[in-house]
Amino acid sequence: MVPPSAALADAPRPVGQPAIKEPVKDTILTPRFYTTDFEAIAAMDLRPNEVELEAICEEFRKDYNRHHFVRNGAFEGAADKLDPDTRRVFVEFLEQSCTSEFSGFLLYKELSRRIKNRNPLLAECFAHMARDEARHAGFLNKAMGDFGLQLDLGFLTASKAYTYFKPKFIFYATYLSEKIGYWRYIAIYRHLEQNPESKIFPIFNFFESWCQDENRHGDFFDALMKAQPDSVRGFQSKLWCRFFLLAVFATMYVRDVARKEFYEALGLDAREYDKYVIAKTNETSARVFPVVLNVEHPKFYERLERIVGHNNALQAAADGSAPAAVKLIRKLPHWLGNGLEMAKLFLMAPIPSEKFQPVIR
Repeated sequence: MVPPSAALADAPRPVGQPAIKEPVKDTILTPRFYTTDFEAIAAMDLRPNEVELEAICEEFRKDYNRHHFVRNGAFEGAADKLDPDTRRVFVEFLEQSCTSEFSGFLLYKELSRRIKNRNPLLAECFAHMARDEARHAGFLNKAMGDFGLQLDLGFLTASKAYTYFKPKFIFYATYLSEKIGYWRYIAIYRHLEQNPESKIFPIFNFFESWCQDENRHGDFFDALMKAQPDSVRGFQSKLWCRFFLLAVFATMYVRDVARKEFYEALGLDAREYDKYVIAKTNETSARVFPVVLNVEHPKFYERLERIVGHNNALQAAADGSAPAAVKLIRKLPHWLGNGLEMAKLFLMAPIPSEKFQPVIR
C-alpha cells in the first residue's frame, strides 16, 4: 500500500504548492513522539513550588512572541541562492527541527487536555507551551516550503510510533530538550551576529526570540521537578539523570557530526559547536539535576568519536546490494561497539551538582 504522504507527493498539484515530503525513517537519532501516565501528572501536588510555577505561567500568558514569527520579504528567493549540497543538509535540519517541535506540541497539547479538570495550573502551562511549539513547527514547515517540500503533520500524528515514558522520564527528556534547544539556537544566533556573511537563510534572524521560548519551557520543567522533589532525589534518580544526559548529548553529537556540512555552511565546526552546547547544557542542568556528567574528562569525547566511527561503519554496511543477512553480520560488531562505548561513558564518575564548577569558555 502506498503511504498517504507518498501518494500526495506523486499527485498533480497546483504550480508553486510544495510537495509533501516523505518522513525520514525512524532511527535512534530521529526525534520521537511521546506519551505518558496522564492520571499521575493530573494528581501531582504543586504546593512545594506553586509560587514559582504560577510566576512562570504568568510569563507564558504574556506570549512575548505572538507577533514574532511573521515571514517577510527576506525569504523571497533565499532558497534559490543555496547550492544543492547545502540545500540538502539544510532541509534535513528543518525537517528534524520541525518534527521535534511538533512532537513537543502533541505531548503538551494532550497533557493540557487530559488534566485540565484536575490540575488547572499545570494544564494552562502545558497549553501555553503547546501554543509555542505549534508556532515553531509551523514556521519551520513554511521554511521547508521555500524548498518545495513540506511535512504532512497530520500524517505524522497518525503514523509515527509513540514512546511511553513515566512522568519523571518525560520531565528529564523535555527539560533537556528545551534547554539544549536554547543553547543550540542562541549559539547559532550569536555566531551569525558576528559573522553575518554566513547567514545563509533568513530563518536565523528569528533565533534570539525563539530560543527564549525554549528557555522558558526549560524553566517550567525545572520548577515542576522541584515541585516533585522525589523526581530528582535518591540513588535511582541520579542514575536516570545520568542516563538522559548521556543519551541526549550522544545523540546530538553523532547526528550533528553526520551532517557537519550544514554547520560548515554557517561557518561553524560541528564538533566545537556541540562541545560548547553540551558544556552549557550540562552546566544549566546542575541547577536541578542531582548529578551531571564530567564532559571535560579527556575520555568523554574520545568515546563519542568512537561511536561516530561505528555509526559511519553502520551506514556503509547498510549501503550496497549485499544480502540482508550479510549486512546484518557486518553491522553486528558496530552495534556491540556502540553499546560498549555507551556503557563506558555511563560508568564514568559523574559530578555531584553541588560540587560542579563551570568551565569558562
